[in-house]
Amino acid sequence: MPRQIITGIDEKEGARYALICGDPERVPKIASRLSGGRQIRQIREFNIFSGMINRARVNVASTGIGGPSTAILMEEMANTGTDTFIRVGTSGGLDERLRKGDLVITTAAFRKDGTSRSYVPDNFPAAAHHNVVSALEESAARLGYSYQSGVTMSVDGFYSENRILEGRRTKSMSHSGFILSGMEDNLSDAKKLGVRNIEMEMGTVLTLTTLWGMRGGGVCLVSDVAPWRETEEIIDAETGMERCIEVAVEALRKIIESDIRTHR
Repeated sequence: MPRQIITGIDEKEGARYALICGDPERVPKIASRLSGGRQIRQIREFNIFSGMINRARVNVASTGIGGPSTAILMEEMANTGTDTFIRVGTSGGLDERLRKGDLVITTAAFRKDGTSRSYVPDNFPAAAHHNVVSALEESAARLGYSYQSGVTMSVDGFYSENRILEGRRTKSMSHSGFILSGMEDNLSDAKKLGVRNIEMEMGTVLTLTTLWGMRGGGVCLVSDVAPWRETEEIIDAETGMERCIEVAVEALRKIIESDIRTHR
């Protein structure tokens, strides 16, 4: 197979397992927890490292922000042999019980993005694989980190679909408070539906893994709350992300060990 169009990776650089994140600078931090982690590609927003867990090759890669670039990366990684994707990200907490620094393990995506709709209709389910969810939950519990499991809302507009709380009123974070009629209540409606958090990639990740019959899931740090507002919680974001990374890596280790044991 020739090198992939955008990332330039080929089958020799492919890996069955992948840890993906938005931020290119987060990639070496994740890869440092693997054996022999090294960079194999850096192009546009895609920073790709490769390493080992047990005897299995694992690729760590950045997607950039949002669904379109996430889909590009996943297409090219799937073309070179990846069948297990775990997202390691940041998000805004919607559930009132969540605090900054908590983790959310995604069980399914509430798809409000456009990329997933370019693949499947609106009523197509985008669910995390049960093996990934259970491995993430077991790892978070064993490590003693505060987490919730539940539905994650994925959107396209960081500013247009987010709100800021001013007194008792919310306003759009978009320039000059721009918002289309009918969109004012998107966050409050998501809360009523029991959605745990909001971010920009999980809808694409779970749509593609579900569509392709692969394993997908993810864990996100609650780096802030939505609607955005000043809160008393002050967190060390770096420490919070290290915990998120630790949970994801340990979960993938469990999955790999199970695959080796069961000859999957």
